[in-house]
Order: sequence, then structure tokens, then C-alpha cells
Amino acid sequence: MANELRYGDRLHLQNLYQGDGGYLDTNGTSSAPGAKLAVSTAPTATRAPGTGTWEIVSGSCQAAGSPVKSGDIIYLRNLWDGNGGYLDVNGAASAGQQSSGGIYDVTTAWGKDRDENSSRWQIFDTTSAPLDGLVRFNDTVQLWSTYHNRGGFLDTNDVSTATGARYDVDTSAYSNRANADVAFWKVLRPQP
Repeated sequence: MANELRYGDRLHLQNLYQGDGGYLDTNGTSSAPGAKLAVSTAPTATRAPGTGTWEIVSGSCQAAGSPVKSGDIIYLRNLWDGNGGYLDVNGAASAGQQSSGGIYDVTTAWGKDRDENSSRWQIFDTTSAPLDGLVRFNDTVQLWSTYHNRGGFLDTNDVSTATGARYDVDTSAYSNRANADVAFWKVLRPQP
């Protein structure tokens, strides 16, 4: 089985804060205008069926099965209940998050690009082997929101109050806020 990440693949994203900041997860409905689900991290990738599973979709019309390259524009579609919506920035980060570089709150949206590229992300691989520009499972990536050309890095910030959750998710102005790896995510293949 090839280890390259390809469009249409399903994946889990593990945050690397303190070695394990939890898995990117949807958890309950969001009250933000145009949003579908709230987003946080969870202690496991399988807190509930599909909540921590994401499908990678090209943001530049690459065909399903094409390899994902570092620097590509992507969408992430959550698979809770068959379609948990697209990972999206929606509204300002909380005051506490803003005091440490937070920019936007993160939710899912019913469809792509709820508001001017709000669900488009640029994926950057930190390194891979071989060094051919492709993203692979088990690589560490950062996700940059392209919203208004300055949406920030996908980041964990503050303990979540949602049932079964670990940390809140926002975007940050900083690629490695406090040198804590809060904006680093490990790409993992879902277990059958």
C-alpha cells in the first residue's frame, strides 16, 4: 500500500501539543452563523462514528487519487453522519485565544467556501522521505487558512468544555505559538 496521501483519502489529524493534543474532531452543533458543527480535539480519533475522520478534497480541481503536494490548497470534509461539513473558519477566536495570537474560531460549514475561501486550507509538510514534495501518512503538517489571505494556522488553544473533548481549535497568527507544537498535526491513516 502506497504511503502517499491522495485526494479522496480518509485521515485522522493528531495535534502534537505536548506530544498528543488530541485528534481533530467535530463535537455538537455550532451556533455560529452558517456553521454546522463545533470543532475541538478529542482524546481518540473515534470518539463517535466519523467525528474524527476527514476526507481530503482538492481545492484546485485535482482528480481523486492524485497525490497531495506540500503547498496544495485543500478542503477537509468531516465524515460524521456521512457529511459533517467542511472545516471552516467562522467568527473571531475567543478573547482568551486572541490574547495569545488567536484569529478565528473553527467550525464546519454545510458547504465549501461559506464566505470567501473560509473552508480552503493550504497544507504544508514539515518534511517527508523522500524529499519529493509529496505529503505522506505519518508526516507532520501545518494547515494555513486562506480566508482573506490571512486566516492563520490551525491551532489548539484552551481546554474545551465540550463533552468528551480535549482542546478548543482556532487559527493562530503564529506557526509555532509558544514553541509548543500547537499548530503541528500528524497525518494518520484510519484503522479498518
